[in-house]
Amino acid sequence: MAWNLTGDVHEFLARAGGFLRADPVANTVPLSVAEAIRRQGSGLYRTALFGWSSDGGGVAGTFMWTGAYPVLLSAMPEPAVPELAEALAGRDTRLQGVNGAPDLAEVFAEAWTRRTGARARVELRQRLHRLAGLDMPDPPPEGAARVADGGDRGLVRDWFAVFHRDAGGHGDPNPAVIEGRLAEGGVTLWEAGGRPVAMAGRTPAVAGAARVAPVYTPAEHRRRGYGAAVTAAVTRAAQEAGAAEVVLFTDLANPTSNGVYRRLGYRPVEDRVVLAFA
Repeated sequence: MAWNLTGDVHEFLARAGGFLRADPVANTVPLSVAEAIRRQGSGLYRTALFGWSSDGGGVAGTFMWTGAYPVLLSAMPEPAVPELAEALAGRDTRLQGVNGAPDLAEVFAEAWTRRTGARARVELRQRLHRLAGLDMPDPPPEGAARVADGGDRGLVRDWFAVFHRDAGGHGDPNPAVIEGRLAEGGVTLWEAGGRPVAMAGRTPAVAGAARVAPVYTPAEHRRRGYGAAVTAAVTRAAQEAGAAEVVLFTDLANPTSNGVYRRLGYRPVEDRVVLAFA
């Protein structure tokens, strides 16, 4: 299989967009990231590299790498995976890790280790969920939801940063991404007692699918139902904005959040793993 690499998101979408849109739930991340770059400009990420593999009958798989994040693999035939690792290593690409289905991520990591000597370790195990039907919290907690605006910029940036660190992210979250979310009305706050106590973000719907991310409640406000309430509110907002599918990722090491999302009506789709290279 031949890999085609490009730094041009427009070329990537023209060649591989149909493949990604055929399964917008599984491909929620590359679709939403590519759409954000298309709308906000190529400077959204300092580094961005995309690619698709061809098997003679069309696109067989894709990848995306935005510098600060692990290389993201779509579904693809297993023989294409070591070929991708070789293609990226040949460009002296410095990868922090790989994100994908466990079997594909492990094959990539083995090939990357053989080629570069870098060792891989499990950094995060995730599960992708899709909404089967929204069950609002009953009774709801004290307070109400509202859409964050420019006056909330400092708080939203701080909470994005804390969530990013808690989730094992490296460096700081991209401020341009946060600005894009605020401008699109894609951040919801839950307020109680006159102040924000929880936050949930959402991506715009692409190919009919929107993703809830991130969901954050400061430690002093947890175990009061605020996280569930703001997640339900942002989920409904995504549906009202036209999303036919609403999805989210959970950390498999956090049974509390997994239970919350299950009670709201989210159901498992597939598992992913993030392997970090050292």
